[in-house]
Amino acid sequence: MTEQETKQKKRKKQQFAVAEELQEEIQNAVEVAQALEELEKEGKQLDIQVCPKCKSPKVRRAKSTGGDMWAHIGLLPPSYECPDCGWQERIVLKATNKPLSVKEVELIAEAQDIEDESAK
Repeated sequence: MTEQETKQKKRKKQQFAVAEELQEEIQNAVEVAQALEELEKEGKQLDIQVCPKCKSPKVRRAKSTGGDMWAHIGLLPPSYECPDCGWQERIVLKATNKPLSVKEVELIAEAQDIEDESAK
């Protein structure tokens, strides 16, 4: 086997791993969307915390005994963690089925404009 063939095999393995990871993220996002739709049909409106890395809805607040005492006493926002991928931060994404207010729609539009400008 030549060096070029070895590199091609490694590249294919990496591409396959990335494709599997993306597939898992998509599956998690679809499950969250379906759950929100079902809750909306039942007349329930709520926010679901979602991991920004793997899109899993299993995000939970980190335990204060693990070193998050600043959040426990209210000096910092709480820390969240994802048991699926190990992600841990103080900011968490939320998926919701609540109707958006005009102010929220304006904020989203403004954020998208800023993102579009920075991409140019």
